[in-house]
Amino acid sequence: MNRSAGVLLAVSSLPSRFGIGCFSKEAYQFVDWIREAGQSYWQILPLGPTGYGDSPYQSFSTYAGNPYFIDLEALIEEGVLTAEECERVDFGKRAGTVNYKKLYTGRFLLLRKAYERSDISRNPAYQTFVAENAWWLHDYALYMAVKGRFAGRPWTEWAEDIRLRWEHALDYYRRELYFDIEFQMYMQFVFFKQWNALKAYANQKGIQIIGDIPIYVAMDSADTWAHPELFQLDGENTPVAVAGCPPDGFAADGQLWGNPLYRWEYHRQIGYQWWIQRMDYCFRLYDVVRIDHFRGFDEYFSIPYGDKTAVNGHWEKGPGIELFRRIEAAIGWRAVIAEDLGYMTDSVRHMVWESGFPGMKVLEFAFDARDTGCASDYLPHNYPENSVAYTGTHDNETVTGWIQNISQEEREMTRQYMCDAYTPDDKLYLPFIGMVMRSRSNLCIIPMQDYLGYDNSARMNQPSTVGKNWKWRLKGTELTRKLQERMLRMAKQYGRN
Repeated sequence: MNRSAGVLLAVSSLPSRFGIGCFSKEAYQFVDWIREAGQSYWQILPLGPTGYGDSPYQSFSTYAGNPYFIDLEALIEEGVLTAEECERVDFGKRAGTVNYKKLYTGRFLLLRKAYERSDISRNPAYQTFVAENAWWLHDYALYMAVKGRFAGRPWTEWAEDIRLRWEHALDYYRRELYFDIEFQMYMQFVFFKQWNALKAYANQKGIQIIGDIPIYVAMDSADTWAHPELFQLDGENTPVAVAGCPPDGFAADGQLWGNPLYRWEYHRQIGYQWWIQRMDYCFRLYDVVRIDHFRGFDEYFSIPYGDKTAVNGHWEKGPGIELFRRIEAAIGWRAVIAEDLGYMTDSVRHMVWESGFPGMKVLEFAFDARDTGCASDYLPHNYPENSVAYTGTHDNETVTGWIQNISQEEREMTRQYMCDAYTPDDKLYLPFIGMVMRSRSNLCIIPMQDYLGYDNSARMNQPSTVGKNWKWRLKGTELTRKLQERMLRMAKQYGRN
């Protein structure tokens, strides 16, 4: 990985006409814009269909794509939708915000119309897609169709016969929901057709895509329903234990994520084939893969199922470097970013070092009044070359919001470190970006909100909260020539262009 720079922006945050960022012409324009701004990478958030809380990290499938990202204008050009039909749908009136409730009620009705007019079963490209992806697509499409039949309830609340996948029940629902299943497969066909075209365009323009995958799958997902043997579930497919994080200075009760934990001994017995298949699939979609919560491969936090907090959890050993040795032997060396944030032990550090993957350095973590030394791993002068430097991630405050909320003592620490006593607080995001850009890290990724200097009204996610996240969008007018020139100038100045 050469010395370079990139931008973090979720696909959902792109501007577009119909309620959410998608694979529309605005996505192609964004690729052109960041290329001319001297950037080489576009980091996105997970592309899967979102579940609880609209979080891309709680997806209904490890493999499926989010139908929200399908470009409706392309379907208008294809003739399966009309512009009038799309314009009549209320996607919300605020251009800078995703209204998920209206999106859910409006977009799927349009996509269903497109499917019914498509005569998709006769399309040879569709037939090829279904055949090549049958290993995950059939389970996913059936799962989503049955979920619709049960009014969207999680599979753990379905009737026993289909919840436990009895053969006669599977046959019944495949017949009963034939067209609903085909509709789900149609949406996946269109999604991947459009995504592959956008990625090919980005690569042609010299932009590499950094994809993002969560270490865990959602409990309410096709993966858990179709393959319960992979997870720590009992004979009734109820979790024995679930994932989370222990109590710390930020969360007195810890974090209870609720994801099913892997049955790592079983994965070892089958040669880690599920993980090999998952990573191989990811590298068909992305050029680089960021793995969320990388430390969970060394040790994972196990919380008894049914607990309301994480206080009774404990650490268990994960597969360690063995997993990645098996993946590399099967699919070769691939570009991975290890999200190694949070509480780090010597064994986690050693695993990251053994893997050879670059870890992450987040500048916002560097200035803590409780730590007055200069040895913090997050101070830019300590970044190794084999790392990816960020001002913040999708889980952090924006830099401007963070500056507004830290203590005066911490604000003074940042100014002393930068030797900057004069820049106004509302402009401090610029020298912050400069600090990251001139670090030794081979790759530097800046959230688009930080380049724009926005406060926390543009924050993407606040962990452990529901209902206010994943909504921020560009309006379309912010990507100015002046900002582009500033980004290009910084990329050149710090040898990242």
